[in-house]
Amino acid sequence: MPRPSPPAFKWIAAATVVAVAALAAIVPFAVAIVGGVGSTMAQATDATPEDASPIYGVTIPNGYRQWPLIAPAQEADPLNELRAVLGNSVAINAYRDGTLPFPDGTILAKLAWKHVPSPEFEPASIPGAATTVQIMVKDSKKYAATGGWGFGRFINGKPVDEAQHKTCFACHEANVKGHDLVFTRYAP
Repeated sequence: MPRPSPPAFKWIAAATVVAVAALAAIVPFAVAIVGGVGSTMAQATDATPEDASPIYGVTIPNGYRQWPLIAPAQEADPLNELRAVLGNSVAINAYRDGTLPFPDGTILAKLAWKHVPSPEFEPASIPGAATTVQIMVKDSKKYAATGGWGFGRFINGKPVDEAQHKTCFACHEANVKGHDLVFTRYAP
């Protein structure tokens, strides 16, 4: 079989990234990333203070791996990551209805993996090692000082330090203030 032309490689690679991200949102194979979570769609009820992000107190929601996919993304160097953003039912409804600002109760979960070439199909990319799980929780009263959003960044199920959490709001405010501090757009 002849090899596809270079433009076809780009199309195949892009389609593969989207397919891999969608599959990652459906197949809960990486529960080990976060040390195992339950099946409800609320904040983790069995979380300890050590499981909560500094500053915001955000935890990894139970059952987030079963949430619908909002959009995949590919992050260039230096991060070199494949990402999938998932949302709870409040988030999905807001995206589908075009609701801004997002309503209280919206929770977004970003999963990230190193971007590696597929050993089976040369032009394709697949998730490698997991890097982070990042959570955004909308509560306009609790997080009034940060645009209504609480942030959590986790590695191996544990929150990163306070210094890293201090960068969350500033980055979102500087770059996506006009989209209720949310970078991700709904993928068609």
